[in-house]
Amino acid sequence: MSRKLTKKDVVDALYNVIDAEIGLDVVNLGFVYGIDVDDENVVKIVMTLTTPGCPLVVPIQEDIVSRIKEIGAKDVIVDIVYDPPWTPSMMSEEARKRLLGE
Repeated sequence: MSRKLTKKDVVDALYNVIDAEIGLDVVNLGFVYGIDVDDENVVKIVMTLTTPGCPLVVPIQEDIVSRIKEIGAKDVIVDIVYDPPWTPSMMSEEARKRLLGE
């Protein structure tokens, strides 16, 4: 069996998942609410998007699954939730500076 993945491994991979409409990664955008890695390297990610009608939900989910499997996950479950709703205040300082000029 491959080595046990850590939450840090998953977060590092998620920095490569870009929301094409915004041009920033899902981590800095504040979309990721939770990450769980079990003993079998099954990864569950709880996340949100800017709106429930986001047209990029499928491509973003597929990119997440692909990138997390690349680092050794046996399976990846992406749970998209809209509660709590996403707000710009959830973005990293870097993302706010880039998008909002703060």
